[in-house]
Amino acid sequence: MEKLGRDFYNRDSLIVARELLGKLLVHETDGRKLSARIVEAEAYMGIEDRAAHSYGGKRTPRVEIMYGGPGYSYVYMIYGMYYCFNIVTREKGIPQAVLIRAVEPLGEQDFMAFNRYKKPFDRLNGNQIKGLTNGPGKLCKAFLIDRNLNREDLCGDRLYLEEGDNEKFNITAAKRVGIDYAGEAKDYLWRFYIEGNKYVSVK
Repeated sequence: MEKLGRDFYNRDSLIVARELLGKLLVHETDGRKLSARIVEAEAYMGIEDRAAHSYGGKRTPRVEIMYGGPGYSYVYMIYGMYYCFNIVTREKGIPQAVLIRAVEPLGEQDFMAFNRYKKPFDRLNGNQIKGLTNGPGKLCKAFLIDRNLNREDLCGDRLYLEEGDNEKFNITAAKRVGIDYAGEAKDYLWRFYIEGNKYVSVK
């Protein structure tokens, strides 16, 4: 399938977040090609978004990648144990990003299952299958995405995105998750997910 190019990412996060649904996330590692369909994403709108790490123009070594231009990964840790994978959007100097919240596993399902549960995919029960990649920390563990992939060029050959199969689906817009500290921004409907998909983290 065709790889997404820089121009795809060089747009407003609200547009990119919606259009990422149905696209394929790919991680090539140790001779394997892990792939999954993106089913849930959150837009973070930068300096004016109280939920964004770059709110108010905050500029630290951690968030510096968000100022560097579109099509790069921003990977950070939460709660001291879980990684979150974000895609930097917009042109250089405008620190927006999209958090990938959930994916539907496709290629190398057994490998993902071992990364999460230490057993093959066909030995997972229903709750384990549903819980394999239905959250940002879960998908990062299944996909082996960690701090080593922070600042990765998503137009390269290791971690990247591809066009999906153009399957038709309905999109639901909802509040973002885990940002109760963000004042009025906690109520913005800036989370988008594929309606009816079992891998969506919060419905």
